[in-house]
Amino acid sequence: MRALAGVLCALTVCAIAFRPAPVRAQQPLVADLSEHLLAITTGFTGARVLLFGAVEDAGEVVVVVRGPSESVTMRRKSRVAGIWMNTDAVSFADVPAFYALSASAPLHEITTPSVRARNRIGVSQLDLEPGSSELAGPELAAWQEGLIRAKQRNGHYAQKAGRVVFLGRTLFRTELFFPATVPTGHYQVEVYLMKDGEVVSAQTTPLIVSKAGLEAEIFQIAHQRAALYGIAAVLVAAFAGWLASVIFRRE
Repeated sequence: MRALAGVLCALTVCAIAFRPAPVRAQQPLVADLSEHLLAITTGFTGARVLLFGAVEDAGEVVVVVRGPSESVTMRRKSRVAGIWMNTDAVSFADVPAFYALSASAPLHEITTPSVRARNRIGVSQLDLEPGSSELAGPELAAWQEGLIRAKQRNGHYAQKAGRVVFLGRTLFRTELFFPATVPTGHYQVEVYLMKDGEVVSAQTTPLIVSKAGLEAEIFQIAHQRAALYGIAAVLVAAFAGWLASVIFRRE
């Protein structure tokens, strides 16, 4: 009996040891960036970051790059007594400092208006609400459109969607462009997998844009030691003026 019990125990241990491992469920969407830190140094003229990924099944991919939130004040000029001056202003809170979008197909073909509104896909779907104003209707829409146009002129809001390219059936890639004036801060890169007009999977990847090198040190001094920075700027300007006068006097 003891020998039989020993054999049964050994067989049980072997069965547990050699039991096949459970198969992990494959992710419907996997994406990543070629770099997660974008350093702005002296002479920075813009940069491109590669986003790549794969999907389990066929579908369409939408990529949204959303910058840090900020407060923006828009002003309207009017002619008063023959002089153009600011006569009205509206402040907006929680405005994305940067916004860009890429898609594997036109948005109106792969999503519905309700899906775009729910996920804030597209600049027209951003929740741009004034902080303390009672504007509504066409007047509010006019201010919102003016804010978007101003951001587009600065290159902080993309005027048209970029292109997500599929490499085969499941692999995809796209390039994210950041201009020389890109705001610093923490960014969110959102990737959506669309099927039949609905979001079936989503992933968010962080990206940090920060100053580096001498420019970062000057920026830090200017904000943390404003008085010292102001005195230094005046001294440098005075020295430059004196040096120019000496050079021209000799000539």
